[in-house]
Amino acid sequence: MDMTQTPPASLHARFQQLRDVLQQDILGQSALVERLLIALLADGHLLVEGAPGLAKTTAIRALAGHLEASFARLQFTPDLLPADLTGTEVWRPQEGRFEFQPGPVFHSLLLADEINRAPAKVQSALLEAMGERQVTVGRHTYPLPPLFLVMATQNPIEQEGTFPLPEAQLDRFLMYVRIGYPQADAEAGILRLARERARGALQAVAAPPSLHITQDEVFAARRAVLDLHMAPALERYLIELVLASRSPERYDAALARRIAWGASPRGSIALERCARARAWLEGRDYVTPEDVHAVAPDVLRHRVLPSFEATAEGWDGARLVEELLRRVPLP
Repeated sequence: MDMTQTPPASLHARFQQLRDVLQQDILGQSALVERLLIALLADGHLLVEGAPGLAKTTAIRALAGHLEASFARLQFTPDLLPADLTGTEVWRPQEGRFEFQPGPVFHSLLLADEINRAPAKVQSALLEAMGERQVTVGRHTYPLPPLFLVMATQNPIEQEGTFPLPEAQLDRFLMYVRIGYPQADAEAGILRLARERARGALQAVAAPPSLHITQDEVFAARRAVLDLHMAPALERYLIELVLASRSPERYDAALARRIAWGASPRGSIALERCARARAWLEGRDYVTPEDVHAVAPDVLRHRVLPSFEATAEGWDGARLVEELLRRVPLP
């Protein structure tokens, strides 16, 4: 069946069902679920920061279980080599030739766990694959799957022995999401869900997913996202937000001293795509200022860099973005 002909209403209903199913499996992390789906619809990658045990791995594994997509998890460690990620050429003496053995990066969904624990060469290999959608090994270049989404994680608790990602490489991520602990009622639900899974673990593993989204449906949904209406005034407002991060003195002199670097054009593109994806997930065929405001902190927090003075005062990118949202007037 050619899913490119799926009616838009039916297509949206499928993704709404996917969001509902994921939120039932990932209790207390609705924001993470939404950001994962936005990244999927906007064809981008996600950097997630949160303490251990907050269902980061469970979330992307659950998403992969409902998609027509392969999944791989790679634990980043200081002794990791680029070939552990990209793959390597193996000599076949019987055939007298080298044969390429693909690495985890060739899966459609990749969890790069604790990316800041890997050395710079491994980080660069992953970020190049994310940007170019291909991997070069020796003299050969291999394309990555058409559906390719990376969710990288960072642990904010332990910083000893880590290799922080440079700001220029952070720009490759569509969104930088920070998640916290669930509320009390959500935690009670997590306990109940854990007990139920423990009682019926074998049946749960054997049971097929109740919802299966094909890759054609994902690509059709991406086209539907791009077809959403965005008013010229709202597009200009979106651009003004990014321009304000580069020239904040037009709005506030004190804010200008706190911003060292503003967002690049890649930030404008990411902000528009994420706002469109959120509007589509909400069931609308047009984008509103609320969509832009909802995604702006996660899209721009790693692209608007605080000055040394601002860092000393406890400011970070997210707080700077919030100030920009307050100061740039709505259309």
